[in-house]
Amino acid sequence: MNAASPLTLEQRLAAAQALHQQGQLSAACERYEEILAAEPGNFAALNALGVISGQSKQLPKAVEYFERAIAARPEDSGPHCNRGLALKQLRRFDDALDSFSRAVALNPQDPITYYSLAETYRDLSRTGEALENYDKALAINPAFVQGQYRRALLLQQVGQWATAIEGYERVIAARPDHADAHANRAYMLFLLRQYPEALSAYEQALALRPDDAVVHLFHGNALKEINRREDAVAAYGRAIALNPNYAEAYANCAIALLDLGRADEALASYDRAIAVKPDFVEAYFNRAYLLRSLKRFDAAAADYARAAALAPNLDFVAGARVETDLQICDWRQLDSLLAEIVAGIENGRPTSHPFNLLALVDSPRLQLEAARIWVRQSCPPDDSLGPISPRARDGRLRVAYFSADFREHPTARLMAELIELHDRSRFEIFGFAFGPETEDEPRRRLARAFDRFIDVEQKSSRDIAMLARSLGIDIAIDLGGYTHNNRTTVFALRAAPVQVNYLGYLGSMGADYIDYIIADRTVITPRSEGFFAEKVIYMPDSFQVNDKHRAISDRKFKRADVGLPEFGFVFCCMNTSYKILPQTFASWMRILKRVPLSVLMLVAGDAAVESNLRAHAARHGIDPRRLVFAPRLPPAEYLARYRTADLFLDTLPYNAGATASDALWAGLPVLTLAGEAFAARIAASLLHAIGLPELVTDTRQAYEDVAVDLATNADKLTRIRSALAANRSTSPLFDAERFTRKLEAAYAAIDERRRACLPPDHIYVA
Repeated sequence: MNAASPLTLEQRLAAAQALHQQGQLSAACERYEEILAAEPGNFAALNALGVISGQSKQLPKAVEYFERAIAARPEDSGPHCNRGLALKQLRRFDDALDSFSRAVALNPQDPITYYSLAETYRDLSRTGEALENYDKALAINPAFVQGQYRRALLLQQVGQWATAIEGYERVIAARPDHADAHANRAYMLFLLRQYPEALSAYEQALALRPDDAVVHLFHGNALKEINRREDAVAAYGRAIALNPNYAEAYANCAIALLDLGRADEALASYDRAIAVKPDFVEAYFNRAYLLRSLKRFDAAAADYARAAALAPNLDFVAGARVETDLQICDWRQLDSLLAEIVAGIENGRPTSHPFNLLALVDSPRLQLEAARIWVRQSCPPDDSLGPISPRARDGRLRVAYFSADFREHPTARLMAELIELHDRSRFEIFGFAFGPETEDEPRRRLARAFDRFIDVEQKSSRDIAMLARSLGIDIAIDLGGYTHNNRTTVFALRAAPVQVNYLGYLGSMGADYIDYIIADRTVITPRSEGFFAEKVIYMPDSFQVNDKHRAISDRKFKRADVGLPEFGFVFCCMNTSYKILPQTFASWMRILKRVPLSVLMLVAGDAAVESNLRAHAARHGIDPRRLVFAPRLPPAEYLARYRTADLFLDTLPYNAGATASDALWAGLPVLTLAGEAFAARIAASLLHAIGLPELVTDTRQAYEDVAVDLATNADKLTRIRSALAANRSTSPLFDAERFTRKLEAAYAAIDERRRACLPPDHIYVA
């Protein structure tokens, strides 16, 4: 038998390539090296060894083999491209670009080389050149799915979301099973606030990849945005089941649970998020908000402090910390945090929620800037619904009031008679209610008063805006502004051709989509008018509507019933604790010092409030027992209790609003110090409207002197109380009929401008 003939070079190369294709890289390398021993310039072996070295992450060695392959066959584009890929992984980007360019020059019809160029430019953040080369690759091979996907991903990363969606849709058309394309398309739709479409896309992604915890998380986010909160909780639960240490899923689930009113479960979910991710800044921040709503202010303050320590430049944390401290009258950090807040706003940084600022600074300019920052961050204009189509007028103007507070709340108590008195021959009145559904009498009364009362709590902002448009609402009144449970995003979408800020938020909303604010010449002066993004509807008396049907209990409170001493002058302030700033409290203490035997009655709150205020009093040299804390009572008894006091002392820079009109309605004079901002001039507006301008002071010294004068001059106080009693039934402040007719005149005027295609302008109601 003859010995086997030796293998030819071609046969050895074929054997090596077979081993390579089978993944037997070590054996393949041995065969390729044997070939090179026989023929050192063998192009195929050199190129293959370069590829194997690259696969094995031996990148310098790969570059060496590719350079030898180029020397063996310089006209072949392949090793140039392969060398570029190895150099790119070595982050030698300029050398990689040079290799790819040489490959393109040799083979201008190779889509892979253009794709490789695009990927390298992407690594260099040269977006324009990256897109240009993706486009060249796709022009050669439109079916190049990976190129299409990577191009769309780059567009997503640079914020070209709509164009990225188009790219993902092309990927899906070619590869319907491309789960990443479905998921990323869903995320883009979510960012564009196209929540129903995003939801559908996430469901398609999950059908392809049901075990992806991240997609379940974002599916939950989309469900939450359209107010399918129970479904959102379930989606987060699936994400957690797949990844028990998924901190973001716990945190987002907590938000949905809180929206469902399941505060204890939400708190436990935040606790779990922080347990698995101890540096989770957003979880600390959001848990603090929850703790604050549960009136656990010390715990909330600790969480805010932890969030600030982890992320010193965290958006809005300084304002949140101050507001939480003010809730319990803890002023230790007030000066430093306020300086941080003001400096941030001056530099366009988001340091405080605009509502918190109303109680912190008497500056309409700063309040406007804070509102504008909030709009940019949280509720920018959204034109995704397009312009509102004109409707044929059927004779009546359709006015809709939007509020989370159609319940036992100051807004409802002030508004009820206005809704009842609207002229139904000229106006059709709608109520859009979000926020908690209650069964209290104010909600029932308002539900009866509106022509249509619509509970939209479970609807998304988009659905609410679309509903308002479908109903042909002409004027939308936002009664919440930036207060709790607001839905500013409804107005960002344009619920109506004309949108108005009224009553709930006493400052400019800083949003171009809010056309008007209802005010008067006292709360918005010529000096402050320029610090309102809205045009002003100037009511002739006071901006504040009142309900003359508010019942006052017949109960005759004795001083002992509310903890007051038998003798001595009784000052009071029933404003909430966060409105009490050190300067105001210092004035009160100086007043008490000048009026022997006098006491100050305040609203009872958290035990820490009472403890801190008594300690502050002691530091001012005032016996802490001269502070009397009155418990909360039902509305009718709360009003009756005012008759045990002698004078209401207002706060600055956030005045009493509904509380001041409550006191005046009950017959108690209110003394105020008027500032510059809207919120700092509310009580002045009420006092002018009821004919008691002498109770409006403009310096702190005058405020203290008038308080002392009234406390020590019984005849003067009696005359003021008599004037208040006489004016109560005759002045404009409590004349809801007059207010309603004036407000309707304003509505007609702003609608007339709109129908004449004129832009909003200041309205002066005669």
